[in-house]
Amino acid sequence: MKFKGRRIVGGNAEGELIVSYKPLSFLGGVDPETGIITDAESDIRGESIAGKILAFPRGKGSTVGSYVIYALKKKGKAPKAIIVGEAETIVATGAIISEIPMVDGIDVSKLRSGMKVKINADSGEVELLESGE
Repeated sequence: MKFKGRRIVGGNAEGELIVSYKPLSFLGGVDPETGIITDAESDIRGESIAGKILAFPRGKGSTVGSYVIYALKKKGKAPKAIIVGEAETIVATGAIISEIPMVDGIDVSKLRSGMKVKINADSGEVELLESGE
């Protein structure tokens, strides 16, 4: 199964999905030292995004969230790629300065944590490789 979205930051990635069905704030919501979600309201609180493909509907919160994404990348704790339903400026800027492939326009409600996906962000495509758990 393939999903077609829009390129925000080009590149390719393949790996396991971690999916949040709630908007995500990087400032105060993700520990930049560990990549663990700390937001008390998050449905993936306590889980690590490091080395996974992160999917969520949209970002929320402060513009400093862009720099949290950058800090995650510098510390080796960033996601391999980002899939969002709606790219807003904070997350898009963070992905751009961190060179993390990012696609938007994907209905994340159709994705599940544990699925294996391949992303071609240049063409905006997300391909489901394995259904996961």
